[in-house]
Amino acid sequence: MPRIKRGVTTRAKHKRILEQAKGYYGRRKNTIRIARQAVEKAGQYAYRDRKVKKRSFRALWIQRINAAVRAEGLTYGQFIHALKLANIDLDRKVLADIAMHEGEAFKGIIAQAKDAIDKKEKDGAKEKATA
Repeated sequence: MPRIKRGVTTRAKHKRILEQAKGYYGRRKNTIRIARQAVEKAGQYAYRDRKVKKRSFRALWIQRINAAVRAEGLTYGQFIHALKLANIDLDRKVLADIAMHEGEAFKGIIAQAKDAIDKKEKDGAKEKATA
């Protein structure tokens, strides 16, 4: 039975890992054992941070909305509640973009939200009076 030589496949695997490690510092870029560990760890960080990126952008949008809303005398939580009462279905990304780039339009949205809060308070006062 002939002997199986695997030099070609091993070299191809090593080459693939070392190409992924291109640009790393020190032996991480040219020693296969260390490069393999570095590439594997980099993949773990990349997988984790794709999720973290979504969280951090959502936090940024919330901060921008909060800053714009506080200038009009509401808090972020009150504003989101008022949007739900007013049946305004805009996500935080769009709201933050409107708040940053189109202030007058955002003030209109805040006015609608405030009207919804006032309407709910009046309805609540009527229910208490009749009870």
